[in-house]
Amino acid sequence: MTKYLTQTLLLLFVTFNLFAQQIEKKSSYTNLTDGPYVFIENEQLIEKNIINGKVISKKLAEGTYPLHFRNEKSTFQNIKKVVAFSDIHGQYDLAIKLLKNNKIVDKNLNWNLGKGHLVIVGDIFDRGPKVNEMLWLIYKLEQQAKKKKGKVHFLLGNHEYMVLFGDDRYVNKKYQKTCKLLNKEYKDLYGKQTVLGRWLRSKSTILKIDGNSFVHGGISKKFISNGYNHEKVNQTMRNSIDRSKKEMRATEFYATYFGKYGPIWYRGYFRDNLAESEIDSILNGTNSDHIVVGHCSNKEVVQLYNHKIFGVDSSIKRGKYGEVLFIKNGKKFSKGTLKGKKKKFKEEYLSK
Repeated sequence: MTKYLTQTLLLLFVTFNLFAQQIEKKSSYTNLTDGPYVFIENEQLIEKNIINGKVISKKLAEGTYPLHFRNEKSTFQNIKKVVAFSDIHGQYDLAIKLLKNNKIVDKNLNWNLGKGHLVIVGDIFDRGPKVNEMLWLIYKLEQQAKKKKGKVHFLLGNHEYMVLFGDDRYVNKKYQKTCKLLNKEYKDLYGKQTVLGRWLRSKSTILKIDGNSFVHGGISKKFISNGYNHEKVNQTMRNSIDRSKKEMRATEFYATYFGKYGPIWYRGYFRDNLAESEIDSILNGTNSDHIVVGHCSNKEVVQLYNHKIFGVDSSIKRGKYGEVLFIKNGKKFSKGTLKGKKKKFKEEYLSK
């Protein structure tokens, strides 16, 4: 009798847990709302949204979105106002608060910078829960800025390349659910047969505005030792997106462009205690007065090496605080706080 009761209780326990897991799983998908994801099938635009756990598909009218994007220009001159920040990592709500308070967008999230240029120095992807929302906002602002003779630049960082290469280690759990519902791998949500995927493939890795170079990780002395042309670097990086890692690793290419001294992974400005003479050598080799980077997190936007290097990764990824860098006439630097107050830089930032 005792043995029979024990078996019955065990069976009931297992059944209850399986039932609870099914309810929990169903509930987790019911709460999921995500999208849009716009796929290109036989030159037809198919928009897919997830609303309360259900996939809603519809065909879009021809011309709703472009099917092709020209490669981004990456050299600009005589720009009076530039604003830069980086490493948003899916923290959409904090990013829009920062943009609003610094009057880059208005209360309705429309372009408010006039003829100014906004630079996102890489890493919108991964970690946070609102990557797709941020991408579509940048896409919209790009169109609006163009009409006002301004410009939005979204540079590809290491996390953009990771996602495009299929490395999903840092993808938020929300997008794991999205992938299951859409029956896609995460990289396929931004593949060559999607609007955002083609848009991403047109982007630059390095940008030059007047005397300032912008790049996610940094430009190392080793990287430029065999010559340097940022336009060629951009095209080389674009061409790599749909190559296999095996093919790229067959030569020194992968180590050069995607290794620790490459432009999207380099951390030397913050970690290697470089001599200022080496910084000067890098600036001369890239024909730059200053270099603006993300990738290395700090509590605020910082300057190093006597205002020659600026770090704009202000830890937005943590979802609590962030800052932007203002550049006036290519030479005057200040920063904007989360509340929209302008601040001058401390005399020197010393990394720990």
